[in-house]
Amino acid sequence: MAEESQGRIHVTRIGRPDAGVAPPATPPLYQTAAFDVADLDQLEQINESAVGYIYTRDNNPNHEALAGSIAALEGAECGAVFASGMGALAAICLSLATSGDHLVMSASLYGKTLVLGSRLQALGIRVTYFDVTRPQNLSEHITPHTKAVLIETVANPLLEVADIPALAKIAGEVPLIVDSTFTTSELIRPLEHGAAIVMHSASKYLNGHGDVLLGVAVGGSEHIQKIRETASVFGQNANPFECWMTQRGLRTLPLRMKQICETTRVLAGFLSGHSEVKRVWYPLLPDHPSHAVAQRFYPQGTGGILSFELQTDADSGAARVNRFMMAASEIPFSPTLADTRTTFSHPARTSHRHLAAEKKQAVGITDLLVRLSTGLEPAEVLIGELDHALRDSA
Repeated sequence: MAEESQGRIHVTRIGRPDAGVAPPATPPLYQTAAFDVADLDQLEQINESAVGYIYTRDNNPNHEALAGSIAALEGAECGAVFASGMGALAAICLSLATSGDHLVMSASLYGKTLVLGSRLQALGIRVTYFDVTRPQNLSEHITPHTKAVLIETVANPLLEVADIPALAKIAGEVPLIVDSTFTTSELIRPLEHGAAIVMHSASKYLNGHGDVLLGVAVGGSEHIQKIRETASVFGQNANPFECWMTQRGLRTLPLRMKQICETTRVLAGFLSGHSEVKRVWYPLLPDHPSHAVAQRFYPQGTGGILSFELQTDADSGAARVNRFMMAASEIPFSPTLADTRTTFSHPARTSHRHLAAEKKQAVGITDLLVRLSTGLEPAEVLIGELDHALRDSA
């Protein structure tokens, strides 16, 4: 396969057309469970060289094309794709650690990632957590049994920003795994700052249209090969069609991320001055705890996510949020993010619903907290809808 690039947009071509036949402008879809093998010699050649395809659980041209494209965007040697972002994370952790080993995770992670940590502990893998906003504290957790450190570039949902170079330096020889779902390679390339493996929920910005479920991991060939083998054993392989869809989404990634970042910055400023909003979490606002780090690493913006807490009233937090979301009829409630449309979510009832109430309270995830994922609508349209909903629901 050969790669063509224009700017930062990478599209990996698939297949070799017959002589005299022009290659397709859009990569073809290989929607097949298996590939016919000519004879036992070819079977052995594919198995020994790992070049070619036999069974889609192990590899497929659409898998390879998408993984190659994202690896190119991230500056990685190679990559692998999975059925979901959680599938990618599970495959990464299970390829690096086994019973008796130790993993360190940021305490500020997507709720299901924190659940994954507890499930790994049930398998005999010890997991400890640290405050990602205090990199110096990481050294207290590193032991001879530590196999990896897991963080997010920008945490879900309060948007704490990780100082990746500082954390990589402290981790030393321990691989730093970075979930870059919120930021993508358009805003930061963690491998250039010391990360060993970068993963994405490709269902989000990489695809960008809310119609696939997919994960991806990129890094050095030694790590990725082990991760692929683990994913094959556990059946975490991606679907070829969803890889094809995400390959299409990559073509507009730079344009989407640019507009989304610009609009989110405008919305953060509007919400921070609104009388019905108690507080806004957006790292480029001066009052955010990660503001200094965000300015260093994300001058263009930290992606399309911000969170805000509604003003309290006589009703419970959930009732107040319900009134607000019903008033915002043009912005749907959707427990995901990074679609072309702007959406709301309620972290206490969606991404972090599995956390105990005291843990949610400790990290600032209250019933009045709303997460906003900015889409491609004009900023003035969104401001009008938000203003209406905030005032109408007060």
